[in-house]
Amino acid sequence: MLDFPHGPQRIVCLTEETTEWLYLLGQEERIVGISGYTVRPKRARDEKPRVSAFLSAKIDKIMDLQPDCVLGFSDLQADIAAELVRRGVQVTIFNQRSVAEIFSMLYQVAAMVGEAGQGLQRIEKMQAELQAMQAAVAVRVAAGARRPKVFFEEWDTPHISAIRWVSELLAIAGGDDCFPELAGESLGKNRIIADGAEIARRNPDIILGSWCGKKFRAENVAAREGWGAVNAVRHAQLFEIKSPDILQPGPAALTDGVAKMHAIILRWMDADLAGALTE
Repeated sequence: MLDFPHGPQRIVCLTEETTEWLYLLGQEERIVGISGYTVRPKRARDEKPRVSAFLSAKIDKIMDLQPDCVLGFSDLQADIAAELVRRGVQVTIFNQRSVAEIFSMLYQVAAMVGEAGQGLQRIEKMQAELQAMQAAVAVRVAAGARRPKVFFEEWDTPHISAIRWVSELLAIAGGDDCFPELAGESLGKNRIIADGAEIARRNPDIILGSWCGKKFRAENVAAREGWGAVNAVRHAQLFEIKSPDILQPGPAALTDGVAKMHAIILRWMDADLAGALTE
């Protein structure tokens, strides 16, 4: 029989989610280059050369690594992908924007490296954990708790609301997105809320901040003009969700990110049931 490699052997990951997933699958030896923004898993930064940012990449350095596959994300990396394709590199660009699309991407990557079975097992475990979150919320709603209105702020100046997968995970975690009409917009510029007073008018019960790597400052949010009467401010319900945990459309969002939102929301619902949020 002819001998040939089963799937790509030298993979460059232009974003973090595929790096994290390949490590989880035990296939990290296939990775030869990663994004400079990678923090999950932590050891990847020590073990793999960093060859890209998000909108730019060190093309010559990538070529020196002799990849047989480059994995990227979205139209924002189209120029990088085009240049690599022109140089004869196989490139796969995923464009996952919803929870279902993230799961699909994870399965496809697992299959590419011969780990479809393991990938499916891990996906089913994540899905079961999400279903358990929904069940915990349902118990509290049945007992009379409200679902909190949540403003997820992806950036502070200007205000940018939650992208689709975050909005969907927020719903699974038990909260209702204050700006659901914007969640389907893939570009941040199309989720800008120019009038901060509109956020205050929608009166979120919880404000979650994930400022794309910049530290969330709850005190600055609370001090915004006209926000003093907002429920989240009055009850000190302002929290940070670290960007790598929720704004990465991959394993992190489906595990750590949604779990942190869920814990915050359950505490709020329990306080609501106890009557602590009625004043």
